This record gives sequence, C-alpha cells and structure tokens, in this order.
Amino acid sequence: MLQTFVLQKKGIATAAGTLTCALAIGFVMQSTDTAQQRYGVAGNAIPMVKTIDASDPANSLLDVQAIKLTSAEFSSGIEVPQSDPEVVKVASPKSVLPEPVLPTMEIADACTISAVAQPIAAAMVKLSMEAPCLPNERVTVHHNGMIFTETTTFNGTLDLTVPALATDAVFIMAFTNGDGAVAQTMVEDLADFDRSVLQWKGNTGFQIHAREFGAGYGETGHLWESAPGEIADAVTGNGGVLTRHGDTNAGDPLLAEVYSFPSDTNGRSGIIALSVEAEITEANCGLEIEAQSLEVLGDYSIKTQNLTLPVPDCDEIGGFLVLNNLLQDLKVAAK
Repeated sequence: MLQTFVLQKKGIATAAGTLTCALAIGFVMQSTDTAQQRYGVAGNAIPMVKTIDASDPANSLLDVQAIKLTSAEFSSGIEVPQSDPEVVKVASPKSVLPEPVLPTMEIADACTISAVAQPIAAAMVKLSMEAPCLPNERVTVHHNGMIFTETTTFNGTLDLTVPALATDAVFIMAFTNGDGAVAQTMVEDLADFDRSVLQWKGNTGFQIHAREFGAGYGETGHLWESAPGEIADAVTGNGGVLTRHGDTNAGDPLLAEVYSFPSDTNGRSGIIALSVEAEITEANCGLEIEAQSLEVLGDYSIKTQNLTLPVPDCDEIGGFLVLNNLLQDLKVAAK
C-alpha cells in the first residue's frame, strides 16, 4: 500500500484514501486500462510510423500526370504544286530551343522526415529531427516505455536531450497524422547511472523529489523541479540531476521527469530518498489523477507502477500529496 500524506503550508496531515497501484516488472508498455486511457495505445503496440518515399509520386505536393507535348497542325493557305520540278522538298529544321523542364520530386524530398540520435555525457542522448513540412506540430516521443509530447519549431525542427533507458536506445517520434521517424544509438555508460522516471498526462501537479544523503527540504542535495541540479555534477559524480521533458504549453500534454544519479562515480555512501508529490491546485482538486513510474533495474529491465490518486477537495488547495514509496529509495556506496 502506498503511503500518502497531505502537506499543508502549516503542518502535516495524513490523508485518507486508497491508491490503486498495479505492478508490472520487466516488460515495457504493459497492457492496462490505465495505460490505454493515458496514452491512447492498446497494449504494447507501437504507433505506426510512416516515412515519406520521395520516389512515390503520390507523396508529391504537385501531382503531374499525363502531360503531352504537342505541336500545332495548321495550313499556310498556299498551294504547292506537287508536280513542279522546281520545288524541292526538305525536312523541317530541328528546333534549337531547349526542351521544357518537367517538374521533379524535389518538393517531396524537402518534406522527408529525418531523425538522428547521438550519445553524449551522463548517459544522455542528443535527439534531433527535421520535418520541414510539419512546423509548429505536436509530436510524441517514445523511448523504452517513456512517453512525452513536444512541439516542432516554426521551421519543423526538434532538438532535445533525453536520458537513455536502454543501452541500445531507440527513439520513435510520431506525429498525429501518422508520419514520423525513428533514430537509434548505443549508450555505453548507462550502467554507470541509476535512473527513475515519473510520467503523467496534463496539468496534474506531479513532481519527483530526491533528497540525497539525508538532505532536508530546501537544503543542498534536495533536488526537485525548482532545484534540478546540474548535468555536470552527474558527469563528475558530485550529485544527481533531475530533468523534465515535454511541452507544457501543448494541449493536454504527456510529461515526464527523470532523476539520474551517477552510482558508478559517486564518492559517498548512503541513502537517496525518492518521493513523488502532487500539489493540490484548482486544476486537480477533487479529481482522480494518474501517473506511471519507470525504474531501470540492474539487468536493464524496466519496473513499472501505475498510480491512480484521489486528490482532496478544493478547500485543501495549497497542500501537497506525498507518496514515499512509489519510487524506490536508492542505496549507494562510495566508489
């Protein structure tokens, strides 16, 4: 049973209520009612991704078919005696004008969607996509069970830094019209990091809080949305880092937070306390909100938990719900 607390601005009160938490270990994208409702994906199916084939005329913005080049037939109105021996028949000269240039498939080529994934420090991946014909469009990024939505720029590009959840990291970027792209790369240093993910849909107020080695709220070592830490610290082993993914300005977005800790280069021993919190706001008070946690295990399998959380009524606005055991605390040893 998950422990749930309501933190008020003045004091702490235990919240009554039962949380429904279904556990599935190993297989990513388990088929559950919660997952289907949140992500709109049936079971563990991956959305169909279609890339534009520039060689197929059906994909061209300009469809040119059955063009015929003809020359006009006309009479000069002058009769030429066929039997007159003074008349010499000659072939008409070849035109010196250049042949007309037919439309090519360059327009279709310009609309091709492409994506590249490149491993960088701290077991992160630099993800880039070009979709020139899909500017300012919603796109959903899928990676090993983690899902979040972004929006392309005015010229149809997308540049992200995403924590890897697998050494053989595959990223799927899918548009709402079914188009998309796939990028893949190897992330050799993933084994050097502990990684925990929380993901949800919409403005539900969820947050990961990591308190490293006994740090209290607001102290050095307490990482959360307003104090996420630095990737440089995760690279050097000085501390963890919290990253948030997804466009909060998109309509009903899918969002994710990822906590990463450099367990292989850390110089301290102790406990990192991980909790999930949700602020009670006008947007979620009196409702049931849902989230999913993903944790990368030692064998690179993914442990998932689905959460349905009843939020107290609106007279509790300003408080926080605290879940202390949705994410497993990390026990780390000095290296």
